[in-house]
Amino acid sequence: MAVTDSTSPEMRRALAPGGTLDALPDDFDVLGARYSGKVRENFTRGGERLILVTDRVSAFDVVLGTIPFKGQVLNGLARFWFDATAAIFPNHMLGVPDPQAMRAVECTPIPVEFVVRGYLTGVSDTSIARAYERGERTFCGHALPDGLRRHDKLPESLLTPSTKAPKGQHDISVSRDWLVERGLIDRERYDVLERRCLALFAAGQKIAAERGLILVDTKYELGVRPDGEIVLIDEIHTPDSSRYWYADSYAQAMARGEDPRSLDKEYLRRWLVAQGFRGEGPPPVLPDEIRAEAARRYIEVHELITGRTFEPDVEPPVARLRRNLGLPPR
Repeated sequence: MAVTDSTSPEMRRALAPGGTLDALPDDFDVLGARYSGKVRENFTRGGERLILVTDRVSAFDVVLGTIPFKGQVLNGLARFWFDATAAIFPNHMLGVPDPQAMRAVECTPIPVEFVVRGYLTGVSDTSIARAYERGERTFCGHALPDGLRRHDKLPESLLTPSTKAPKGQHDISVSRDWLVERGLIDRERYDVLERRCLALFAAGQKIAAERGLILVDTKYELGVRPDGEIVLIDEIHTPDSSRYWYADSYAQAMARGEDPRSLDKEYLRRWLVAQGFRGEGPPPVLPDEIRAEAARRYIEVHELITGRTFEPDVEPPVARLRRNLGLPPR
């Protein structure tokens, strides 16, 4: 992982102005109707969606800046996991024309985030750990036993859905009954999707364990294809949508009362909390050393999960995307 050295030519180039993919110029709008998410630019045309995975990073539902190579890592991991789990839960992927782009079937999103949790952890105000520490023993409709410690494995994995808030607002953890009562999903569909999401999470945990990792929790987004089939959309089991810990040091960390070693965005969340930021007010500026360390963790997850050395494309991302997507150079 020489690329993760903050002094490597690849990292220096990525940290320099123009080295990461943030905003996309207006001429990309020829690709279709644009929708800008927190970290993705989406273009829809002719029943397909082109998803450009930027290097933007968000935490506490706030966009904070960019992390080198993050878009390439997320897109590569989404491709890996979509391929690995297609037999368990079909997905929207059609092809990958660029390290930071994915072609997909245009689907109608289900307006619920399907969050599966295997451990009592998290630092956000909506996390299961924070709720438990406040004395709550029911979370998203699930009863929790007394006597659990932060980071303990839950008696069983739980589906704890959340709302999908508009960009700039915060998601809210809710229960199945809350969603059903508001007409966001019917009870029968929810129960079917709960079983499928839990099976998908179990498969992800198994693959992660074979790589020496614990898949702690994750978020799935689902949509309905034109033929009526419900499929996975967005991404799956990436460091943005999931929490990973090293398996070999988990027991020792718990015995010492320490946080497990993590390989995901939790590193960035904890740094933000240490700066006094939990999503309210202006976020702190990310120093280059924090950006480089976050990149190292993203890349390590990619290498551990895929079993392949991460070889970044260091060409300026906007120019590369123009070429690979058939746009005229500028």
